[in-house]
Amino acid sequence: MADAREEKNLVTNRAALHEYHILDRYEAGVALQGTEVKSVRAGQVQLKESYVAVRDGEAWLFNAHISPYAYGNRENHDPVRTRKLLLHRREIDRLAEEASTKGMTLVVTRVYLKGGRVKLEIGVARGKKLYDKRETEMRRTIERETRAQLKERNR
Repeated sequence: MADAREEKNLVTNRAALHEYHILDRYEAGVALQGTEVKSVRAGQVQLKESYVAVRDGEAWLFNAHISPYAYGNRENHDPVRTRKLLLHRREIDRLAEEASTKGMTLVVTRVYLKGGRVKLEIGVARGKKLYDKRETEMRRTIERETRAQLKERNR
């Protein structure tokens, strides 16, 4: 039988990994409605423009698009509604403190299942400069070419 705590990645926010340096990561639950859970399990989530903010002592997820469930009825959810994140008080306070630092933001880096529950990985991020993005892209290109040359040499 599979381990009850194994993680299954549903969605990764590749745009956030390209745009930001992720300095710290937190795990958070999210309060979802029934049809949202079914859509998330089907991978119908768009995190590209989403962000996390702490308001009135609570953490909230903004602009995450969870597509309406295909077999839902009139009880279907609003795709871009604001969703409450489930964190411990100390974690919320720490996130609020880190987000208030100049140049820092909170982004969702991935959505996954852990023990049958939907979890979000929240990253404390600092924006990359254009030259950082170019450097990362150049490093990936060099690694790709090196792997291709090694593969060709080993034939």
